Amino acid sequence: MSNRIVRINELVQREVSDILRKRYTAEAVAITISEVRIAPDLRDGRVFVAIIGDDDTVAERFRWLQRKAPEIREELAHRIVIKFLPHITYVLDKSSDRVARLLRALDEVPPTDEPPTQPTHE
Repeated sequence: MSNRIVRINELVQREVSDILRKRYTAEAVAITISEVRIAPDLRDGRVFVAIIGDDDTVAERFRWLQRKAPEIREELAHRIVIKFLPHITYVLDKSSDRVARLLRALDEVPPTDEPPTQPTHE
């Protein structure tokens, strides 16, 4: 991946996050832009979003984000000047769910009473 595409990915991620934070504060509080992948031809892009909450909340916030996508793209067009503004598709990022399940599982592991043993150097 070229440095230009990496910079555009970072710029789009930063700007979409800023748009959500400033224009849709109450609705977007549980939404995090985890990654952006723009195609090398700048025509298409994927914005991966992580949403905090139970399954119903996640589904509701994701539908809300998809409804606001045209407005977000319009604001993005005002902020970013590039040859083509990509058509953006929002994708629900499930990796945060896996991390949360792993952390819950680790919390359920009972602690041991024995202190860890240190290797002896003889």
